[in-house]
Amino acid sequence: MAWSFSKRIKIIPGVHLNLSKSGISTSIGVKGTNMTFGKSGTYLNTSIPSLGIHNRQKLSGSRTNPLPQPYNQYNPTVPSNNIFSADIHEITSQNMQGVKEAIILAHQQRKELSNDLLKIHATLGTSRLKYILSYMFLYGLIKKTIPGNLKKDIEAQKEAIKQTKNEIENCYVKLEIDLDPEIKEKYDKLQNAFKKLTTCHRIWDVTSAHFQDRVVTRSSASTLVKKSDVKFSLKSLVDMKSTYESMYFQNANGADLYLYPSFIVMYSNKSNFAIIGLDEIDLQQSFVRFTETGTVPRDSRIIDRTWAKVNKNGSPDKRFKGNYQIPIVQYGEIRLRTITGLNEEYEFSNYEFTQEFGTAFKDYQATIKQLNKFKKSGVTS
Repeated sequence: MAWSFSKRIKIIPGVHLNLSKSGISTSIGVKGTNMTFGKSGTYLNTSIPSLGIHNRQKLSGSRTNPLPQPYNQYNPTVPSNNIFSADIHEITSQNMQGVKEAIILAHQQRKELSNDLLKIHATLGTSRLKYILSYMFLYGLIKKTIPGNLKKDIEAQKEAIKQTKNEIENCYVKLEIDLDPEIKEKYDKLQNAFKKLTTCHRIWDVTSAHFQDRVVTRSSASTLVKKSDVKFSLKSLVDMKSTYESMYFQNANGADLYLYPSFIVMYSNKSNFAIIGLDEIDLQQSFVRFTETGTVPRDSRIIDRTWAKVNKNGSPDKRFKGNYQIPIVQYGEIRLRTITGLNEEYEFSNYEFTQEFGTAFKDYQATIKQLNKFKKSGVTS
């Protein structure tokens, strides 16, 4: 019997976002396939009449339990000096659950296909060995149908490997985005501001901050922070492809952030991520006076100076021999929060670029919020 292999490939639902003056619309699915959302859960509906296919599959249940409060220093009921987000499973926006399910489906299918690929490679190796042995032990010369069938199997296995690799390459959620010209202009402005932000000489993820007694430490700084160097770039998720590359925020102590035109993906790994509507994000941009004991970044501005050991009135503490001056620099700061538990804080060596990004984000987000109002009220313009 000739070797054969067949794999039933599920159709990966695509995501289509339309941002226009009449509001934001999100459709999930492909031709004959779509997602529906309801109080009882999220369903994938498949209907291809020509093939006699009619199916309704439940993907997730409804959330009836209240969301937990974020565990961070800004929640007065849960004191903490650490700055990090809540459990990622609790952060996804309810109206983004279908997008999340589509990404999970793409990942699961790619994983299954990768396992199949390994098995086919192993089978191909066995078939090749059998083919060689059939001539070494002469039975292939006696019964020529044996090596002939093995050769056919080898060719079929090579073709299966080629097809499976192609299926893996195409196993992703296709994100199609339509933006009205005016909205696109604001989004392009946001993306350009982000590109400038990525060029900052230093970008830090602030992971903790706590008060220190200035009298005891003889320092001018009232807050001691712990921060790690991170990278920002234009980078897309493996499971999602789009004409718009996402804005990538590396996270030193949790899930990385991927900013798309209408949502942010908090991505820890391929099975552990959350999706948050952009209108839910509370972004605060400001500047910080930072007492820099290390090297001052080349794109930072020194705005003042202090002493390594200082009195309460700012004068140098003469009790310490060799007391020296320390620069105070102006850094940019961005804080990202949601009521569901997102809590991240970043500092940037270039304050002007930070300010430009914060302004562009607020302007674009205001547009998104307005579009959502139009959608809810049914107003068109």
